[in-house]
Formats: sequence, C-alpha cells, structure tokens
Amino acid sequence: MHYPEPISKLIDSFMKLPGIGPKTAVRLAFFVLEMKEDDVFEFGKALVNAKRDLTYCSNCHHITDRDPCMICEDTSRDKTMICVVHDSKDVIAMEKMKEYRGLYHVLHGAISPVEGIGPEDIKVAELIKRLQDDTVQELIMATDPNIEGEATAMYISRLVKPTGIKITRIAHGLPVGGDLEYADEVTLSRALEGRREI
Repeated sequence: MHYPEPISKLIDSFMKLPGIGPKTAVRLAFFVLEMKEDDVFEFGKALVNAKRDLTYCSNCHHITDRDPCMICEDTSRDKTMICVVHDSKDVIAMEKMKEYRGLYHVLHGAISPVEGIGPEDIKVAELIKRLQDDTVQELIMATDPNIEGEATAMYISRLVKPTGIKITRIAHGLPVGGDLEYADEVTLSRALEGRREI
C-alpha cells in the first residue's frame, strides 16, 4: 500500500530501530499520528535532546550528560577495581544491583573477527592507559558469555597479566529460577566450574 510521503518517512524511520519490522513500524507511525500534538513535540524534543545532550565519559566511556560521569566523580567508589563491560546498558544493569562499588570501563563492543571488529575498534587502548597509574588492583571481566565476549576477555587478560593486576571473570551458569533440563551444555559446564561450597 502506498502511504503519503510524511507517513512513509516516519515508517522508514521507525524501521531503522532494532527489532522493529514493517508491521510494527506502521503501527507506531499511526500511533504517533493519533497522539496529541504537544505529546508528539515532547517526544521529538526528547529524541533530539538525548542525541544532543549526551556524551561519553572521557574516563570510563559510559554515557553521561556531564564529563566525567557521576560514577567516576564519586569519591566513595573503590578506585582499585574496574569492571569491564560491553556497553552502557551493562553499567546500568550492574548499578541496579547496588552491590558493586568500584569503577567501570565501557568497551563499546567486543572483538569479532567475523564482523571485522578488532581490538583497535573498541576501547581497549583506553583501558590499558587507565591501568598505568598503579591504582587498579583488580580488573573484573564482565563481557557477555558468548564467543565474542570470551575472546575479548581473553585478549584483555593476556595484555594485562604481565602488569600483575588481578584479573577475574564474572561467573556464568544457571540463572536463579532456571531448570536444569532446559540448560545447554555450555551453561551447565560453566555452572559446574563456578560451583562453591555451601
């Protein structure tokens, strides 16, 4: 079906978002058309402001509206630990837990030769530079438990090992409330490796 150009452009814009297919894009476009004009302007303003007013912390590379970010600026945080994550969403997930009180380093990706992403394409060099002042005693690798995340963790650990900094990896295994019978072999293997005394 042929839509008027403004609707077509709106549909095309929604389809650029991850996980939004043609049907959902059409539904969202028509939802926007039914919204009050003030709400549409607020929505548009929120999009523009998020793009314009947010930046990345020059220290940890977490998304922020000021530099350095609130986490790096917080003097009560443990500066001897850095948790290495793929992206800012991982920092937010860790912060919701309210148990980790160290610093972060956001890589903005993972090493993936298949996709042509090497260590120079993510924030590895910036991490190594942060480790040169001898403050950090432990590097916690919290990259995703997939091939790319494991490759990234291994690459960084090989670079950092000679410095004497302790390198740890977050545990992987069965989720709380999960069923053993539905877990794949790799997950079960990791759960067994990460077992602890009770």
